[in-house]
Amino acid sequence: MKKAFFRVLRKGAVMQKSTIQNSPRQWVGALGRSMISWSILACLLGGTIACTSTGSLDEGPLDRRRLVKLLKYRGLDPHRVILPYGLTEEMRRWVKDEVPKKYSSEDRLNRLRDGLLANRNLAIEYTWGYTGTAAEVFQYRRANCLAFTNLFLGMAREVGIPVYFLAVENVETYRKEGNLVVISDHIAVGFGDGPSRKIYDFSENPQDDLRFVRKISDLRAIAMFHSNRGAEALQAGSVKDALAWSELAVAIDETLPSAWVNLGVARRRAAQVSGAEQAYKKAIELDPRVYSAYHNLAALLRTENRLSEAEAFEEALADSPNQNPYTYLSLGDLSMEAGRLGDAERFYRRAVSLSEGDAECYAALGQLAVASGDLRLAKKMLRKAQRFEGGGPRILSLASALGGSS
Repeated sequence: MKKAFFRVLRKGAVMQKSTIQNSPRQWVGALGRSMISWSILACLLGGTIACTSTGSLDEGPLDRRRLVKLLKYRGLDPHRVILPYGLTEEMRRWVKDEVPKKYSSEDRLNRLRDGLLANRNLAIEYTWGYTGTAAEVFQYRRANCLAFTNLFLGMAREVGIPVYFLAVENVETYRKEGNLVVISDHIAVGFGDGPSRKIYDFSENPQDDLRFVRKISDLRAIAMFHSNRGAEALQAGSVKDALAWSELAVAIDETLPSAWVNLGVARRRAAQVSGAEQAYKKAIELDPRVYSAYHNLAALLRTENRLSEAEAFEEALADSPNQNPYTYLSLGDLSMEAGRLGDAERFYRRAVSLSEGDAECYAALGQLAVASGDLRLAKKMLRKAQRFEGGGPRILSLASALGGSS
């Protein structure tokens, strides 16, 4: 089981002090980085799921009655929409017993924290890629960070503590799963406002600098939940379910760029090319910093032989401040396919620099060296790749091209 921090931070220029000491009881079986918005990037012409997620639709907490009203206003059937932080009767009894009213709000939040994380009867385990509801987390004892945040927030509100969702905009990590790369942004729970705001942060790799946080609406968090479920359906190979979840996400919050990117991927895998293009362009229109949309749109345009348009988006992406190494790896692959070896080298070297030595990025440079006829360099890159990772399709392909030698 992976370990993670639960921290409570006070708002400040750089939040370096935690009111929680990292004792063994406060290390949790990995309530890690949220998948509130996440990118799945195929290494060649695959899709990307994710992006930036901020903004505000309705700042107040949403009970079921208010949520129903807002959904009907959007023309949605409320029965189709899941309230991810909703509680069962068992959960309501549990939190009321665990967090009595006689304590202050901050003390009660700390008691809730301890009850959820230190209670051996709960034994919640981290399951990356599983965005369960609060009720599912409580029942099955497994959660990713967004799921656990829903649980914590829902229970805190049940006992009258006015907490809210926060998007942490300067925290992003990359995770590889086979030939996919997953990008995770971060979400936390907020309490109070201004300098006295406290941030309840669940994280695998704690960041001291949480200046870039933004309060987000409940409705946006609900849309993110549905978008995540769509992404998970895509990972599981269920395009029909992915379409349903993603279409619902954009209907709940039509201003959420990540949901449009996810929908674009689902539509593309469903061979809805025009719809996928529209979804990617909508994401870029909402937020020009949604770099995954540029990549996906360029890849889609290339498959449609619209090369000049594809190159325009690739150039925009290449000139962006994007820090995801696997985006540049994919740009290098596209350049290789088009025979632009100079561009490919530039992108691959950028990928190596950002990844701090990812095996696949070194192997890509090796493949480029083979294409350029520099077998000595290719063998050098293969040795570097094998030092970090013994196998992998790209590394094996490079080794095969070199006759198995290194």
